[in-house]
Amino acid sequence: MGRGTYLQMMLIAEKIFKWLLILSVLVMVVTYFFKDKMPDPDYYRSSNLTEPLQTKTYRDEFSISVNEQTYVIKPKFDYELYGVVVSMHNPEDLGDIYHHSEWEDFINLKDLCVIWGDNVISGVYKNMEFDSTTWTCWASWPDRETGERFSMRSLSNNHLLSNTAEVNSVLMSAEPGDQIRFKGVLAEYTNPGNGFERGTSTSRDDKGNDACETVYIDEFEIISKANAGIRSMYSGAKIVAIISLICFLISFFLAPLGRR
Repeated sequence: MGRGTYLQMMLIAEKIFKWLLILSVLVMVVTYFFKDKMPDPDYYRSSNLTEPLQTKTYRDEFSISVNEQTYVIKPKFDYELYGVVVSMHNPEDLGDIYHHSEWEDFINLKDLCVIWGDNVISGVYKNMEFDSTTWTCWASWPDRETGERFSMRSLSNNHLLSNTAEVNSVLMSAEPGDQIRFKGVLAEYTNPGNGFERGTSTSRDDKGNDACETVYIDEFEIISKANAGIRSMYSGAKIVAIISLICFLISFFLAPLGRR
């Protein structure tokens, strides 16, 4: 291959990958603001928005081991919840210095803030904002009328525990707007090796730091995936952007070699 042909090919490749990078970033920016938009109430199956089912459990205390840590799970009640995810927290997020580094907690895979009942059917959530942090789910509303329509009793922040590959895969794919169902046990758990322990709420009426439900998951299902097309476009654009950036940089730095 002649030097001129080589240079021409590198310049063409550089231009193609530059425009692919620009277009993919634009698609990412646009879809980012729509991928977590909450659907309208009629998107959800109202028959699957009932009060969580909490019943007596006959399961005994059991232990599981993950990443060379042993955890003791102490079931309190059997528990099943249908609802809509409004926000979430991933313990692997860079801003979370507690779960892995400090507590060595590798079984709390994800926290999901979920609403159900009239909170979904009425559509009041569309006028609200939700946010999840390491311990808490926050709900805020713009005015008193919206606040009076929303029931905090029909919201729960769920610390979800699992060590089953099949459950883990589906659980980690849950996102805001998704209608979900999970089943397991409300449980306390401890790590005897370092003294870490976490309890669970057993009532929908409590408030504050101890109001979160800690659930060891046996089954997890996404009933309806929100904004599936937009989320696919966002994920695809992100992959194209990364590949385009790498290829652009390669062609950018290789092109001058053809001038030598």
